[in-house]
Amino acid sequence: MSVPRFWRELDTRYNLIGSYCKITKTYHYPRRSFNPEAGRESIGSMEDYQFKGSGEIVSSTVVHQAQTGYEMFGPYCMAIIELDEGPRITTQIVDCDPEIVKPGMKVKSVFRKLGEDSESGILHYGTKFIVIEYNEVEESEENIPDIEV
Repeated sequence: MSVPRFWRELDTRYNLIGSYCKITKTYHYPRRSFNPEAGRESIGSMEDYQFKGSGEIVSSTVVHQAQTGYEMFGPYCMAIIELDEGPRITTQIVDCDPEIVKPGMKVKSVFRKLGEDSESGILHYGTKFIVIEYNEVEESEENIPDIEV
């Protein structure tokens, strides 16, 4: 089996698949074989769970100096997302101006290009997120605290 085909056939590669602990009734991402909170008792009580792919931004930042191989995306927004089920993940926010992304915005997962390998042109796809609810926050002079110099 070729390496590209191997990666394409991994179910977690193109889906938000994590795990659910029947003992503590908690969700985990990425997939776990046991729950650290429940210890040994959780072995065998973990089941795969397909996340809905919706959540809320907890924190975000704009990357202006992209690392090697990601220059085509720059500047881009990286964010910590809390999924509706509870787990937090770090992901890229796409299809919007990176500067407008703020905590509290609602997001959903989308299937996008992650990158490509060298000149061979092997493309990698996966999950990124888009903003579905914009929170317009107007800053007025009344909201800006006085700063002493």
